Amino acid sequence: MSVLIATRPTIVDRFIPRSLTADIALIATGAAVTALAAQISIPMWPVPFTGQTLAVLLVGSVLGLSRGSLSMAFYVLLGALGLPVFTGAKALVFGGPTVGYLAGFIAAAALTGWLAQRQWDRKWFGVLASFVAGNAVIYAFGLPMLSLFLGSVGAPNDLAATMAAGFTPFLVGDAIKMIVAAALLPLAWRGAQGLKR
Repeated sequence: MSVLIATRPTIVDRFIPRSLTADIALIATGAAVTALAAQISIPMWPVPFTGQTLAVLLVGSVLGLSRGSLSMAFYVLLGALGLPVFTGAKALVFGGPTVGYLAGFIAAAALTGWLAQRQWDRKWFGVLASFVAGNAVIYAFGLPMLSLFLGSVGAPNDLAATMAAGFTPFLVGDAIKMIVAAALLPLAWRGAQGLKR
C-alpha cells in the first residue's frame, strides 16, 4: 500500500486499486486537469476568471489530503519550472498578481481533501460547505499578495481596491462552480455505491 494514501479513502479509491504507481498517476492527472481548466478563462485585470478553482477543489475532494495537495504542489512546480500550465498557457511569474492564489491552491486542496476523507463529499451540503471553506483559503492566500502587486504597479491597493480587483468579480462564478460540485460529487458517490452492489 502506498504511503501517500491516507487511512480514510476518498471516492477515487472506489475505482482505482491503491498502489504507489496509482498515486503518482493520480497526482499527475490532477495537475493536468488543473492545467487544462486554467485555459478556460475570461480575461480580466489583474486576475482572470478561470476554471482553475473548480479543478483545484475537485482534485482535493477526489484525491484526499495527501494526494490532492501534492497534485497542486506539482502543478505549481511545473509552472515554476517554466512549463505553460497557467492561464493563457503561461509559466509562473514571480511577483505577479496570481502568485498568492497559486499557493492557496495547495492549501485549499489539502483542506477539501481532508474534509472529503471525513465524508463531507457524500451530501450536497457537505460539498458546498467544503468548497466554501476551500475558496476562503484560496482568497486568504491570494488577496494579500494581490494587494502587494497592486501597490507595486502604482494602483490603489487598500482593502476596497483589493477586494474589487480579486474577490468581488468572482463571487457569482464561484457560486456556480460550488453548485456544480455539490451536484456532481454526491452523484458520483451514488454511482460508486451502485457499482459496488
